[in-house]
Amino acid sequence: MENVYPYLAFLLSLLLLVFHHFLRRKRKLPPSPLALPIIGHLHLIKNQPHLALQRLASKYGPILFLRLGSLPVVVVSSPSAVQECFTKNDIIFANRPRSLSGDYLTYNYTVVVWASYCDLWRDLRRLTSIELFSSRSLQKSSIIRKDETRNLISHLLRISRTGIRKLELRYWLSLLTFNIITRLAAGKRCVADGEAGTEEGKRLLEGLTEVFVPRSPVALCDFFPILRWVGNKQQEKSMMAMRDKRDELLQGILDEFREKKAKSSDTGEHNETLIETLVGLQESEPEFYTDDMIKSIILTMFIAGTETSATTMERAILLLLDHPEAFQRLRAEIDNQVGHGRLIEESDLAKLPFLHCVINETLRLHPTIPLLLPHYSSEECTLGGFKVLQGTTLLVNAWALHRDPKVWDEPEKFRPERFEGERPEEFKFIPFGMGRRACPGASMAMRAVSLVVGALVQCFELENVGQGEASQGSGSGVTTLKNEASEVAFFPRRNALELMSQLQNNMDPR
Repeated sequence: MENVYPYLAFLLSLLLLVFHHFLRRKRKLPPSPLALPIIGHLHLIKNQPHLALQRLASKYGPILFLRLGSLPVVVVSSPSAVQECFTKNDIIFANRPRSLSGDYLTYNYTVVVWASYCDLWRDLRRLTSIELFSSRSLQKSSIIRKDETRNLISHLLRISRTGIRKLELRYWLSLLTFNIITRLAAGKRCVADGEAGTEEGKRLLEGLTEVFVPRSPVALCDFFPILRWVGNKQQEKSMMAMRDKRDELLQGILDEFREKKAKSSDTGEHNETLIETLVGLQESEPEFYTDDMIKSIILTMFIAGTETSATTMERAILLLLDHPEAFQRLRAEIDNQVGHGRLIEESDLAKLPFLHCVINETLRLHPTIPLLLPHYSSEECTLGGFKVLQGTTLLVNAWALHRDPKVWDEPEKFRPERFEGERPEEFKFIPFGMGRRACPGASMAMRAVSLVVGALVQCFELENVGQGEASQGSGSGVTTLKNEASEVAFFPRRNALELMSQLQNNMDPR
C-alpha cells in the first residue's frame, strides 16, 4: 500500500500544475514558466536573480509572472512596461511589500524607503527632501564632500610616499562615503584621520559595513510565511542581532549629541548637522519625532548613501582603466576645464559633460541595485494588457533593461559617448528608480561620485592589477560588485604633485 503514495503525490502535483495553468490563463495573467508545486518558480532563481530574470524575460517577454513560494511576483524589463508601471499605475505600485527584514530592521516601517505609501511617508519624504536633498541643502553640504575628497587625495599621496604602489580602492572609497554620511548626520568622521588605513581603522569600517550593508536582505520565510510559525528561527535571530547592533550605534550617536549639547552653552549653531535639526524638531513635535523616527532617518542615510556610492565610484574607475581612450579623454577634459592649480570642485561639474557621461554609463552597465527595490500593488490593475492582482510584488529589472539590445546599441560595451548631447530617454535608463518612490538622493549621489572619480583621474596615474575586467563581476547582494577587493596600482601625476602637497599640508583635522 505504501508504494502507492509516490504515485498519488505525483498525480496531485500534476493536477495542481494543470489547475494553476488554466487559472492563470483565465485571469489573463502575464506569461509564466511552468511552476513546481509549493516552491513555484524559486528553482529558476539562482544566486544572481537579475541575471536569471533576464534570461526568463528573453524567453517569455518583458512582463513576466512568477510565483516565488506563496508570493506572486510580476517582473518588468522594458521601457514601455516601466512607463506604464510608473505613470498610469504609479499610485497603485507606490507601496512596499512587508518582509522579515522590514519587520525587524526598519523601526516599524518608519524608514522612508520602506514606509507604506501614506501620510507618514509623505512627511518623511518632505523632511528628507528639505533637510538633505534640496538645492539649498546640497549647496550647504558640498563643503563636506569637498573636504572628504581632499582628505582622500591627501591620504593617498601620503601612502604613495611610503613606497606603496598598490591601493585597496574599495576600502578608501567606502571610508570616504561613510565619513561623508557621519559628518552630515553627526558632524564628525566615523574613522579619524590617525586611524585611516590602519588595521584598527579597517576593523572599524568593516564593523560599520556589516551593520549597515546587509548582503542578503531576502529571507526564506518571505516566500513561505508558515516557516515563521513552525520553528525556523535562525534568520529571525540574525535579523534581531543586526537590529540590536544598528540601534546601539544609532542610539549612541544620538546620546553623544545630547550629552555634548547639555554641556555646551553655545546655542548659535543648532542646524549644522541632521541630528541637531531633528532633535530641534523633536522639541516642538515630540509625538512625531520620536527617537526611533530620528534613528530611522539617519539609518536611511547610511543604507542609501555609503556602499551604493562607493560601489559606483569603484566601478567607474575600473571601467575607465579597462578603456584607456575614455580615461585619457576624461583626463583631458578635466585638465582643460580645471587645470593643475586646484582640485576639481562641484562647481566644475557642469563644465565636465564627459565625466557625467562616464558616471551614467557606469550606472547603465552596473546599476547599484540591479533589481530596484520592490513595489507592491494596492489593488488590481492592468499592465501591458495583462492583469496584475492586488497584493502582487513588482520587480523592475534595471540590469536587464539597461543591457537590452532592443533598447541600446551594443549594450554590453562601455561607451560613455552614448550619453552625449542629450539626457537619456525616460524609462530606458532608471538607476535611481522612477515615479514617486524614486530615490530622492540621486542628485547628492551623482555629485559625490562625479567629484571623487574626477579627483582621482586628475591627480593619479592608475592601473588595474586585480581580477580582470570590471564588467565581469556581479555579486548576489544589494550591489553588483564582486566580493573580491579590487587592487589598483597608483602613483601621483607629476602635474598634480604641487597641488596634492598643498592639500596634504592643509588636511582637515576633523
